[in-house]
Amino acid sequence: MLKRKFDWLFGNRVLQHILFWVAHLVFYAILYGSFEENYRQTFLQEFIYLPVKIIFTYYTLYFLLPRYLLPGKYGAFFAWLTVASFIAGIAQRYIAFNFDYPLYFPLGLQDPFFYLPKIIKMFVAIYPVTFFAVAIKLLKYWYINQQEQQVLAQEKLQAELKFLKTQIHPHFLFNTLNNLYALTLKSSPKAPEMVLKLSELINYMLYECTSDEVLLSKEVKFIRNYIDIEKMRYGDNLDVDIRVRGETHDRKIPALILLPFVENCFKHGASETLQLSWVKITIDNQPNLIVIKVENNKNGENAVQKKEGIGIQNVKRRLDLLYNGKHELKIINGKETFLVILTIQT
Repeated sequence: MLKRKFDWLFGNRVLQHILFWVAHLVFYAILYGSFEENYRQTFLQEFIYLPVKIIFTYYTLYFLLPRYLLPGKYGAFFAWLTVASFIAGIAQRYIAFNFDYPLYFPLGLQDPFFYLPKIIKMFVAIYPVTFFAVAIKLLKYWYINQQEQQVLAQEKLQAELKFLKTQIHPHFLFNTLNNLYALTLKSSPKAPEMVLKLSELINYMLYECTSDEVLLSKEVKFIRNYIDIEKMRYGDNLDVDIRVRGETHDRKIPALILLPFVENCFKHGASETLQLSWVKITIDNQPNLIVIKVENNKNGENAVQKKEGIGIQNVKRRLDLLYNGKHELKIINGKETFLVILTIQT
């Protein structure tokens, strides 16, 4: 119940403004009244001057601030502020001549109405509360702007991550369909089984990878299915060793993050190696750390430095977005082997 009252209080702007001006009135009435212990007089004096202060403050907050100060039109802002200050000073001078001085300071009526030093004194007395309100408003603008910037940054991050994930699908399908095409050219009986495996992979990408992260166990199963497709193509010329240490059912990992590394094993390894090809995949699932190693052999005599493909560039960008400062990616392109070591802090 108490929490609801506070929520209502902080969510009601009209009440907030009323409380602000009441607090201002009481504060200055007590402050000035304490000099001669005459609180009733200072309260009435502050009260009769309050309307002009309120009008001038809201004119500054809701007209001058958004129209001139925030857009950077400082010259126009100070020009209009000066004009408004002079008008407010005359208004306060009028109140003093007709209400304040006759009651409390009759000697003040001896000076002429349009007495510039008094007019300046009158509008300068308005500035403290106005500038205090402007400071609050500027802090509010700054806070809202910061929140909007954070929301925009998060939306941009999510949009970029989704875009990067969509890049994976056609890149993967292109390579897999090439494998399927190679089998159909040979009229291989393994082609229907590859189509079935491919449908399972597509199902995983469409319906399982809807969030940034997936269960490690599902990602491992996806990689095994992909490797089964590659085995259909290479047969006995390919040896794949997958080892997973630790529990994988409750650990999550970025969706399809391993696929480009595994694809590279076949694109720049098995497809170019004349002898027996091998691929080693090790996933070490530690309490606060995941260490992934993907290694393959290659034709050392004919191996050339490969240009970094879209898949690897994609992975690096996704890792930077998801684990900025909490991951390490090492790619070691040796003479006879290609090794990738990915470490992710969880």
